[in-house]
Amino acid sequence: MTFRTGRKALLLALPVAMAGMSALAEPRRYTIDPEHFSIVFSVEHIGYQHQTGLFLDGGGHFTYDEDSGELADLVVDIDAASVFTDHDARDNHVRSKDFLDAKAHPGIRFVMTSADAIDDRHGTIHGDLTLRGVTLPVDVDVTLNRIGPYPWGENYVIGISAGAHLKRSDFGSTYGVEGNLVGDDVQLRFEIEAIRQP
Repeated sequence: MTFRTGRKALLLALPVAMAGMSALAEPRRYTIDPEHFSIVFSVEHIGYQHQTGLFLDGGGHFTYDEDSGELADLVVDIDAASVFTDHDARDNHVRSKDFLDAKAHPGIRFVMTSADAIDDRHGTIHGDLTLRGVTLPVDVDVTLNRIGPYPWGENYVIGISAGAHLKRSDFGSTYGVEGNLVGDDVQLRFEIEAIRQP
């Protein structure tokens, strides 16, 4: 995995499908499959447990050249109001100004800015996360699971697992932080399948 910088984008190289080959294929557009996109978060609750929840609606896209291993233009969008913790009252509270402020800021967006390689399958993507109308840098640890033809149909798919953490107080959500009623640290997990476009 290599890291390259260009005028239009900062590129993270994922594993080269056939080592030593020159870049022959053109970069291809991939779109995250909403049916195989899991967005999970976890936050400590009064020290008793870590409350887990999901965002049910999200998507994104990127450009990837399998021969050169170059990934560019990575953008992920999440619908803040789609938060789900399997408890209606809690979900409404999380949507409120105390936490996501989803009415005023309906979109959560991550845009890649740079990346560092660890090995052929692992790396860290650095990017800007916009949450509650505040944009701050966030690092995402990424693992490439698999790339190739899908077992069913004619799709060609990349599978990725990723994780990150942030402090919600950095984005202006301080409800319950004092006294550790609701944790400040938020753990995020993403499971992604992205489909190559024609």
